[in-house]
Amino acid sequence: MNIRNAIAEFDRSALADTIAAAEDQRQQVLKLFPLEEWPTLPLSRYALGLGADGDDVTYCRLMEFNTPDLGSISGGSALKHMIYRHNSGEWKLAANLIGSEVEQAWERLRGEFVAAFGAAERAEFSALDDLWVLRSGQALATKSLAVYFPEHFLPIASGTHLRAFVEALGGSPERNAPAWRVNRQLRELVRRDPMLGRWSPLEVMHFLYSALDPREKKRTVWKIAPGRDAKFWGDCLRNAYICVGWDDVGDLAQYTSDNELKTALDECEPQSIGGNLVKARNLLSFRDLQQGDRVVANRGMTRVLAIGTVTGGYRFDESRGEAKHVVPVAWDTTYQQDLAEQQRAWVPTFAKVPEKLFVQFLQVGPSSEVDESDVEVPQDVSQLLSVLERKKQAILHGPPGTGKTRLALSAALAASDRASSIDAPGRGDAISKMLADGRIRFVTFHPSYGYEDFVEGYKPVHDEAATGLRLAMTDGLFYDLCTAAAQDPDRAYLLIIDEINRGDLPRIFGELITLLESDKRGIELRLAISKRSFAVPPNVRIIGTMNTADRSVSHLDAAIRRRFGFLYTGPDPDALSGSVGPLELASFLNALNARISGCLDIDHQIGHAYLLCDSEPIATDEELSTAFYHDIVPLLEDYCVGRAELLRQILGRLVDEDTGRPAQVAVQDLASALAEEFLAGAARDGDG
Repeated sequence: MNIRNAIAEFDRSALADTIAAAEDQRQQVLKLFPLEEWPTLPLSRYALGLGADGDDVTYCRLMEFNTPDLGSISGGSALKHMIYRHNSGEWKLAANLIGSEVEQAWERLRGEFVAAFGAAERAEFSALDDLWVLRSGQALATKSLAVYFPEHFLPIASGTHLRAFVEALGGSPERNAPAWRVNRQLRELVRRDPMLGRWSPLEVMHFLYSALDPREKKRTVWKIAPGRDAKFWGDCLRNAYICVGWDDVGDLAQYTSDNELKTALDECEPQSIGGNLVKARNLLSFRDLQQGDRVVANRGMTRVLAIGTVTGGYRFDESRGEAKHVVPVAWDTTYQQDLAEQQRAWVPTFAKVPEKLFVQFLQVGPSSEVDESDVEVPQDVSQLLSVLERKKQAILHGPPGTGKTRLALSAALAASDRASSIDAPGRGDAISKMLADGRIRFVTFHPSYGYEDFVEGYKPVHDEAATGLRLAMTDGLFYDLCTAAAQDPDRAYLLIIDEINRGDLPRIFGELITLLESDKRGIELRLAISKRSFAVPPNVRIIGTMNTADRSVSHLDAAIRRRFGFLYTGPDPDALSGSVGPLELASFLNALNARISGCLDIDHQIGHAYLLCDSEPIATDEELSTAFYHDIVPLLEDYCVGRAELLRQILGRLVDEDTGRPAQVAVQDLASALAEEFLAGAARDGDG
């Protein structure tokens, strides 16, 4: 993006109402919590878990939920406030306060706020870095400084976002610096800019997020059902929000991990213990929705009610009779549609919407044209591209069935400036074209694969002028790829090596292992056999896939490990948001892998791909039986060969007592048998 053009085209006049609202919110903070009252401010006026809406609102609630136009700090747990009262009545303290009594902790925290405000007032900004308790709540501390001292700080509190903006404006953010220091660095960059320097802090903040939003590549589209049979949809549409149940667990902000929320769900819904970890993760994802995220409201498995854009942070609305978990959303009902096929993953309240499906939804709206360049790069693809940019080669490692090859292909598309999912329309043609023109090459390593196959060597060739064969110098796969890449330097060339750990890597790469390093690309060396000069061009990338059930990363040659970036690709229960009868697939996968990890190790887990059919979660008894008996059971038997008791520990009652072999359960009964064995009778939440 040309940032100068973006600045020139930005419409500041459209922000008038937003800036007026922000100033009203700022004046509310100054009125309720004036600086001169901070030295004696009681904990009861500060902490979440205390106070009420209206005049008794606490400082933390006001800053997180009631001042959205002053910069958002919503999402995540309440621990960012450093002290808060849990729903159980227990006080929770940040790491730098643990070991103190509550009042002592509050006196220390309050003292650091007072010291921070004093330092900002005197413009002694370096003194802020000595406030170690505030480092546990940098977002709140930075937003507080921006509210009280807008002449010195911008209304941006996220350290990650601040660093991204500093880089975008040509600066180099200091590593490990607290958010307020990076905020000051950004403020100085803005002040020196001939155009941005004349804008108000709020105008600068809105411009940066509109033109350079660092969240764009990490967003997931969620399908969220507004109650069973969409019973809350009328309220959601009228009041511009999405709401869900599970009110008994209280405010989701009080939970610091999925396991903590799972424990609370287990107490509230003991009959659903087997599926509560997935439910906990989904609820925390709901809590952490950010402004600009997209959501789909549905009724059942075939009706899209609307597509919405999140406009604010999560809140727990105790004034509501039920479904008290609320996130503000601006709804667009022009996307309302009935789907030709049932979305089998839409039975639960929450489900991720695949990119391909979301693009399909958008085509029904006001404009039937979808700009493929606007399709967001999934986070896993973005991470892989980042590793490739830095190291030039990466290895995707993890258990079987976790989508390593699919991820490699998606990265190949994204690196070639195409849309980034091989599931989306037309992506198969794009892959075929890249394969045809040689820009993507596939190879599978195996024990007999060698240097002569990969780089060069003498190999037997048919000699038409004589009977029999003769030896001839033959170029290998990698030599050909590098030759083509050198002649086409403006485009990326990619080698995907499947089962990279099954080859003898030092023998295959030979002296070229040195040339793989990013700072040695383009340097020529003389090949050992032909004595030809050879270099690895800068536009060559290598992605290897590695099944850790066969061999762990630690067993790789040290020189290989140093030159490759490694990304773990684990089982993804979120890809299985569906059920077969009483068996919730995501919960089953979690429970099965928990047993495998306990009996073997995490490298032998089962990937989610074993429970997919044509990229969708399996949905019928027949598909489940095929996946279980033809794919999963043989793999487990291979892991446990000769150890019948180990197999019994994993599969439990599904192993025959007499033979020690997996019992054959009738197709129509398998889902119930698996649910009984692995999910302890858990039922689906069924709000979809």
